[in-house]
Amino acid sequence: MIVAFSISPSTGDADGGVAEAVAAAVRVVRESGLPHETNAMFTNIEGEWDEVMAVVKRAVDVVAEVSPRVGLVLKADIRAGRTREMTAKVERLEQALAEGGAA
Repeated sequence: MIVAFSISPSTGDADGGVAEAVAAAVRVVRESGLPHETNAMFTNIEGEWDEVMAVVKRAVDVVAEVSPRVGLVLKADIRAGRTREMTAKVERLEQALAEGGAA
């Protein structure tokens, strides 16, 4: 499965920033050893249900250590028997774009 998730603490630093708390969550993902990528809005992680959800829970827990309330947005693509789909989906899209020419 692939999970795209975003964790937001309810409180930030003196300037309203949440980078430190989000960095702690991303660190959990990176240390998991699972395939992952982080962009401006979400972190994507790929693996089996139990291992992915355990990583998401740990990431929420580290943010909860610095914030009394945590928001979690999660989207999952559950497709049994498929692996490396995080990159394969993008490769298929790029191939379709290349075959279709420029718009």
